[in-house]
Amino acid sequence: MRFVKGHGTENDFVILPDPDGALDLGPAAVAALCDRRAGIGGDGVLRVVRTKLCPEVADQASMAEWFMDYRNADGSVAEMCGNGVRVFARYLVASGLAAPGEFGVATRGGVKRVRLASEGDVTVDMGRPRVLGASRTTVNGREYHGLNVNMGNPHLACLIDDPVAGLDLTAQPGFDREVYPDGVNIELINPVADHAVSMRVHERGSGETRSCGTGAVATAVAAAHAAGRSTGTWAVHVLGGTVTVTLDEETSYLAGPAVLVASGDWPAVLDG
Repeated sequence: MRFVKGHGTENDFVILPDPDGALDLGPAAVAALCDRRAGIGGDGVLRVVRTKLCPEVADQASMAEWFMDYRNADGSVAEMCGNGVRVFARYLVASGLAAPGEFGVATRGGVKRVRLASEGDVTVDMGRPRVLGASRTTVNGREYHGLNVNMGNPHLACLIDDPVAGLDLTAQPGFDREVYPDGVNIELINPVADHAVSMRVHERGSGETRSCGTGAVATAVAAAHAAGRSTGTWAVHVLGGTVTVTLDEETSYLAGPAVLVASGDWPAVLDG
C-alpha cells in the first residue's frame, strides 16, 4: 500500500491514495498507521478517494471530484480538519490529480474550496463559524470558560489568563458531555498582540497536536468575540508555526503552509 506523509504547521498526516475506493480502512488499521513507534506516525489519516464512490458524500460529487476521508489517530471518524484539507489539496496538486488554482474538496463537513499555487501556502474557505453559546473545560484542576464554536466539528475555545506554555495537555481535559456528546476539540488561548494569539489544542481522538486548523478558526472567533468584533484577520501562533485566519460577514478563511515530506510503501496487511 502506497502512502505519503505530510504536515500543516506540524499537524501531520498519513495520506493514502485510494482513487477507486478499494481500501477497507478500519479503526485498528488507522491506529496502526498513526502509531509513532510501530507505524508511520501521524495525527490522522487522509484517504484520497473519488467522491462519487462514497455514498456518505456522493451528493457533493458535482462540486468536488475528491473526498478527504479523514480519520483521527485513534481510528475514529471526523467531520473536518483544516490543516488536513490544506495538506490534502497540496497532495492533489503535487500528484497531478488537480491543477493549481481553486477547486473543491469534499468532506463530511461539506465541500471546502481551496486555493493554491504549485508552491507556497494553501488557503481554505472554512465556511461560516457557528457560535453555539458558552461552555467550560477543566485542565490541571483549573476550570476555564470559553466559546462553543462549530466548524463542521465541535470546538471549545477558551481565552485564559494562565500562560498556555505551562499547561499539561497530556491528559484529556474535562468537558460537559451533555454539550459535547461526541467529544470536543479544546483550544486554550493567550492574546499576545493586537489580532495575534497563542494557542494550544487538545484534539478529540488525537490528544495534544502541534496545530489544528479548525481550532485556529475557532480561536480567532473567540478572540474576536472577546474584543467585541466579528470580522478581521488574526495570526494564530501554534506549537508548529503560524496560520492566518480571516473572518468576514459571510465566511472564514484559513491560510498556512502544507508540506509533503516523504512517501513509501506500507508492507503490513491492514486488519480492522
